[in-house]
Amino acid sequence: MRTGILCCLISVALAVCFAVPAMAANVSQGKCITNDQASKTLTIEEYGLKKTPDHKYGDPTGKQATFDCKEALIGITPQPGDILRIAWEEKDGKKIAIRVMNVSKQDLMKK
Repeated sequence: MRTGILCCLISVALAVCFAVPAMAANVSQGKCITNDQASKTLTIEEYGLKKTPDHKYGDPTGKQATFDCKEALIGITPQPGDILRIAWEEKDGKKIAIRVMNVSKQDLMKK
């Protein structure tokens, strides 16, 4: 009985330890400007939160952001013009991508 309770407590503690860092990531979405394979960086034009029929992924803000993707999990390979959603963390003043999702191409695959 005690062993079962102890195992449950340990598994809950481990789940919390691993879930909290994942929840701490920032998310950016926008149009891919460049995908530099040599330096493993992505640059996007960030989109805002306001969606309209003309801008179904959000309104363009005109701001560009560059992400280091050396260790990121990347789904469908981004091409310039694709809409991307990037989960990232800031380390030493750099935006380090954790995951990159190609939203526009995933939408096409559903159809």
